[in-house]
Amino acid sequence: MAPVVVKRKTYTIDANGKVLGRLATKIAVVLMGKNKPDYAPHKDIGDFVMVKSASGLKFTGKKFEKKVYYHHTGYLGGLKEVTLKRFFEKDPTRVLRKAVYGMLPTNKLRSLRIKRLKFVR
Repeated sequence: MAPVVVKRKTYTIDANGKVLGRLATKIAVVLMGKNKPDYAPHKDIGDFVMVKSASGLKFTGKKFEKKVYYHHTGYLGGLKEVTLKRFFEKDPTRVLRKAVYGMLPTNKLRSLRIKRLKFVR
């Protein structure tokens, strides 16, 4: 039996003026392939997504000042926190990538799907 070749389209999205969460859900749907008629959770049939001008994202409410991202270094007392404002100023693409990554299902296909998310500067 011949291997099935998946035809992948490339979607280009302009993030300028878009709200972070709403844009991340649309990107996650395309990466998973849920917009295709032959979608199945175990198949990796999603498309590529190119995001332009991620620095133009919008945030609703007071999230920009109050939302905090945490990570642990692995050492005792090593819990670090960064506000969304500092995280976004350092690298706006990481904020969007982290939001999309959190919306993908936690399975073996997650890392393959997030690799199809590209950013154009």
